[in-house]
Amino acid sequence: MPAAFLLDLLLGDPQWFPHPVRLVGKLASATERLFRAMRFLPLRLAGILTAIVVIGTTAGVVHLLVWQAARLHPLAGGAASILLLYFAIAPRDLAAHAAAVRDALLAGDLELARRRVAMMVGRDTASLDQEGVARAAVESVAENTSDGVIAPLFYGILFGPAGAWLYKASNTLDSMFGYRNERYREFGWASARFDDLLNFLPARLTVLAVAGAAFILRLDPAATFRSVTEGARRHESPNAGYPESAFAGALGVTLGGERSYGGVTKTVPTLGIRNGVMEAATITRAMRLMYATATLFLAAGTGLLFVPGMFMQ
Repeated sequence: MPAAFLLDLLLGDPQWFPHPVRLVGKLASATERLFRAMRFLPLRLAGILTAIVVIGTTAGVVHLLVWQAARLHPLAGGAASILLLYFAIAPRDLAAHAAAVRDALLAGDLELARRRVAMMVGRDTASLDQEGVARAAVESVAENTSDGVIAPLFYGILFGPAGAWLYKASNTLDSMFGYRNERYREFGWASARFDDLLNFLPARLTVLAVAGAAFILRLDPAATFRSVTEGARRHESPNAGYPESAFAGALGVTLGGERSYGGVTKTVPTLGIRNGVMEAATITRAMRLMYATATLFLAAGTGLLFVPGMFMQ
């Protein structure tokens, strides 16, 4: 896992190579069509079967690849594990998207910043001012620190590549089917609930890692915990409120508030205990906090497994 993390920091996601998540997405779409065609199945049951097939197939294929590579040579098994874990985490890609928004704001190109932040969030961005763009980018960094970095690290450390990709498959299904609209309210129920279940522990462990990272970066670890205590449970998501509140407290800003989806204005709870300035520099601080959080979590997680193993030997 440390080797995979380092590889991501050095290379990021190679744009020339088809990312395995796309294969998971294609499998999910094909499986959805298959079970929707079975008109005798209730939509919720069809969605449950889709989740089982996609998640089970993904984890099974990854396990088989590593096993077959290890049969050829132990080094081949190790290399396969590193590559599969590398594709399961995305700290550099997350930072790259945030940096692109920050650079556009620093250049004074608000329209470009709006277009770039639209690649990170699902809300309407055409009317956002500079503060709104910065807030959207920081919120995305905060939430994806848990979803896209800490959670796959957590399952990868515990269960290896198959565990990391079991989580990635679940997260991909949630992003594809976890909508509360007419098409997916029933079909996507299982995907959304299973993703919530898998993110329960990582989201809360992220708070501890953010607090530790805040201490290292000379931010405010005490405000991190206070912000989470006061605001995390008010978020509509059972998990997203924890990393977002933690980032808000550590950075001394507020997240949430009013936003628009498809032209419909929605107000979400405000997270954070200090209403600090939200600007391009705040995005930079959020990126640094993300990297420090991920590094600290990786060091702690691998250390907790390595030290008892050495003791047992």
